[in-house]
Amino acid sequence: MLSGKRSTLRVGTRESVLARLQTDMALAALRQLNANIEFEIVAIKTSGDKVLNKPLSEIGGRGVFVKELEEALYEGAVDLVVHSLKDLPTEMPNDLVLAATFGREDPRDVLVCNTGATFAQLPPLSRVATSSRRRAAQLLALRQDIEFVDIRGNIQTRLKKHDEGHCDAMVLAAAGLIRLGQETRISEFFDPLICTPAVGQGVLGVECRSQDAFVLALLQRIDQPGVRAAITAERAFLNKLGGGCSVPVGALAHLRPDGMLEIAGTVASLDGQRVFRKTMSAPVAAAESLGETLAQAMLLDGAGAVLSELLACPAATVSPP
Repeated sequence: MLSGKRSTLRVGTRESVLARLQTDMALAALRQLNANIEFEIVAIKTSGDKVLNKPLSEIGGRGVFVKELEEALYEGAVDLVVHSLKDLPTEMPNDLVLAATFGREDPRDVLVCNTGATFAQLPPLSRVATSSRRRAAQLLALRQDIEFVDIRGNIQTRLKKHDEGHCDAMVLAAAGLIRLGQETRISEFFDPLICTPAVGQGVLGVECRSQDAFVLALLQRIDQPGVRAAITAERAFLNKLGGGCSVPVGALAHLRPDGMLEIAGTVASLDGQRVFRKTMSAPVAAAESLGETLAQAMLLDGAGAVLSELLACPAATVSPP
């Protein structure tokens, strides 16, 4: 309970090393605002953490890393939760709000290969591990002679599997590796216009109950306007295309030097044969409509046919974003 000058806030987080590190980053920012607040960490295992022997698409796809955290908010077991924003579905549950978005690390996807090879240098028939349909679809457009295999587990587990020969290379988010001090494992950074990142990739998001005025006001003070504008456009783009459930959709927005907000979006077929890419810009105040307009333009360009086919397809081996 919150009372007087000293308060205790319960913070929900996943159990992984990266999740705890990201939670510590959020708490460090909050402590600078109010040193009198005490934080109690509540580690919560999500569906995505429990079921490691199936692709994400078979256990619910997007949202499998947040459902139990949001339930804890509803039940009052925690007062706020810290997410990797790319895990958070675009449709927010009633009475919950994304109160803070901040700290965007390098949003690019990267190749990890123990030989130091780039994607273009990998031998034919190389096995490349990824837990993302989005990544596999875009990279298949570059090379059809690569075999993409599913891989689950936290970053340390995935790196260990690579070291043990489970795959010849793997594709991961740069942000996680950098935050864990594992950037030396990166053999190539993918250009976002070649492998467009997942919506919100590299961003930290903090969610709370919309009626919790104390926590909401506190979290809004660490919200970063530039990051908020970018992810507003990205999430509006994804939402307009159908929410991103098992769909190979990528988007990345950024503020240009002239102050305009620019967003690049991508929709790809699972076989990599059809890739739709488009870039638009608008004033920051129009972030949401910018994302929606870009999505509508891509649907008119033909991306809608790809999305319709995906909805009719059974889950593939490689999982969603």
